[in-house]
Amino acid sequence: MKDLTTFTQSLDAAEPPTPLSPELLALWWAGRSEWSKAHAQVDTAKGVDAAWVHAYLHRWEGDLGNANYWYAKAGRCMPDQSLDEEWRRITETLIERR
Repeated sequence: MKDLTTFTQSLDAAEPPTPLSPELLALWWAGRSEWSKAHAQVDTAKGVDAAWVHAYLHRWEGDLGNANYWYAKAGRCMPDQSLDEEWRRITETLIERR
């Protein structure tokens, strides 16, 4: 995946593009409003990026206590931006790191 625009356009496909990291795969499913499929990708994943995506998903779910736990694991604070803005920021950051 080369950029956020390409990633966002791929959300119209029936299946996610390959290869994607577990974190980007979770964000792909989240971009399609598939919370359970998104969560399954990072539920057991390790690392700060997985924790960041996991935090975002629990914030989206409305479980703010759990979200705060995962933001702390990611070394971040819960943002005050919209969920859509956070999704774009995380996705763009992870794409740029590839």
